Amino acid sequence: MTYKSDFLRTLESRGFLYQLSDAEALDKKLCEGPVTGYIGFDATAKSLHVGNLVQIMLLYWLQKTGNKPLVLMGGGTSMVGDPSGKDEMRQMMTPEIIEGNKASIREIFDGLLEFGEGSTDATMLDNAEWLMKLNYVDFLREVGSKISINQMLTRESVKQRLDREQSLSFLEFNYMILQGYDFAELNRRYGCTLQMGGSDQWGNIISGVDLARKLNGAECYAVTTPLITKSDGSKMGKSVSGAVWLKPDMFSVYDYWQFWRNTGDADVTKFARMFTTMDLDEIARWEGLEGGEMNEAKKILATAATALIHGQDAADAAAETARQTFEQGAIDLSLPTVEVSTAELNAGIGMLNAAVLAGLAGSNGEARRLIKSGALKLNDAKVDDERGTVSETDLLAEGVIKLSAGKKRHVLIKPI
Repeated sequence: MTYKSDFLRTLESRGFLYQLSDAEALDKKLCEGPVTGYIGFDATAKSLHVGNLVQIMLLYWLQKTGNKPLVLMGGGTSMVGDPSGKDEMRQMMTPEIIEGNKASIREIFDGLLEFGEGSTDATMLDNAEWLMKLNYVDFLREVGSKISINQMLTRESVKQRLDREQSLSFLEFNYMILQGYDFAELNRRYGCTLQMGGSDQWGNIISGVDLARKLNGAECYAVTTPLITKSDGSKMGKSVSGAVWLKPDMFSVYDYWQFWRNTGDADVTKFARMFTTMDLDEIARWEGLEGGEMNEAKKILATAATALIHGQDAADAAAETARQTFEQGAIDLSLPTVEVSTAELNAGIGMLNAAVLAGLAGSNGEARRLIKSGALKLNDAKVDDERGTVSETDLLAEGVIKLSAGKKRHVLIKPI
């Protein structure tokens, strides 16, 4: 259908839309005035990662198109664990760890959303506020009586675990009930009528839509996004060294810029639409670019995507570091740095261990393959001997050692 509301038109044009419940009614409601919508984030780490960025952008565009975003932190549900897409139960966390993670994650949203008391200002909430106060018997009577086990067993997240004959605890089985209750509670307290999430959350979200209708008599809506994959079919959001975190102390700004710079040619326009706020007409002009022109487009993508999360100054600095490193062969001390003790360096660090320590390889076997392919370099010189070492004799005038994998990934080893 052709959407009339700015929000749904924006989501469709940028590639975010996958599933909608009652799209016509939601579109009409969005045209009538500010709609309050939410996405939940469990506080399982001190940072969200690139895999969460699709959902973060939904909240960003919800606010930019004149609506009110609620960021719901799962202080309560983080103590249970979501079975969606998991092969086993999530590790339990203490309330103290969850609180620390929540405070750290808030900093990410402070740079993207406008918080305040206005009709379209963002609000951050915590479902522990109501979940931790529930009386179990009262909850069973009020909510449990309105939940269909038959429907829960058809949810994809549950079916996958059962089909694989993997244990699904009663604790996790309750997660979708709690998520549905969150929606009903947000509707009752804040007039929230829209929940958004990834396609793997569709069943949980629809349970919330149903529960809000049964408990509150409210008409609520669901929107999900597609699973984001690269053109080669692989999951988007991983680097060689692991998750691409959104906090600079967990994944450097330079590495974040490089992550986007390394986007495959076929994904550049897709990722620019989804993960930057660039004008769509400008992005459309990149279609069909090749060679050097496509490389320039990737740099623009990297800087725009980095600026959104880390700010324009940090993004420009990362781009300049890359330019100096790749185009001038300079040693830029703002490159990602790994510190080692002087004693350890004096004794010599095995070449394979050094590559793993620097995050250029995930294992000794991977480091060995880098050497055999000629991709591993020590101070810009190709490493030929996997039995070699990195030591104080390799220190450059700047007091660091440069270790590289290919032309784009560089790390400094610094003695302390």
